[in-house]
Amino acid sequence: MNIILLGPPGAGKGTQSAGLVERHGMRQLSTGDMLRAAVKAGTPVGLRAKEVMERGELVSDEIVSDLIDAELAAMAPETGAIFDGYPRTVAQAEALDAILAKHGRKLDHVIELAVDEDALVARITGRFSCANCGALYHDTAHPPATPGVCDVCGGTEFKRRPDDNEETVRMRMQEYRAKTAPILPFYEARGIVSRVDGMGSIEAVAQAIDAILRG
Repeated sequence: MNIILLGPPGAGKGTQSAGLVERHGMRQLSTGDMLRAAVKAGTPVGLRAKEVMERGELVSDEIVSDLIDAELAAMAPETGAIFDGYPRTVAQAEALDAILAKHGRKLDHVIELAVDEDALVARITGRFSCANCGALYHDTAHPPATPGVCDVCGGTEFKRRPDDNEETVRMRMQEYRAKTAPILPFYEARGIVSRVDGMGSIEAVAQAIDAILRG
């Protein structure tokens, strides 16, 4: 099973990808992570990418395609892939088709975690964590049992990510829509796009995704 998981930042892609890896033994292929790993390992494609990045340029589609090609070549044929952050353009989608075909694979599903923008803003801007142990909380959905005291370590200092503010979240949503708008019709024409209510609980979203994978 090879799938693309789509959704704006904060929709829960990372959480759901981790669940798919655990439940189904799939492999999450995040282009950002793969790029950093290749550069660190000094692989041929990593060295090419490093040169480009050191010049302050964006890594080309060709380099990203070579990264994915190498990852799929190293994976067992029965291991499914979750593509995260790629493709973002029709050209990349076409390149992915060619790479998958080369390895005797095909794309089975494109699953979008659909979100309500206002609810997503509330979800993200309400997040905070314990400055001492990193335990996660939310203003309304999951506050500490005792206000101002961490449930886990008893710490009294908390922090919020500086980019967890309404302006940034809405800008990310605009960017996501702009990036995904071109590729959705490409896959919808094949009838492989499904949407899941990304505002549901983690368990409900996971069950909905599994139902799609079962067909």
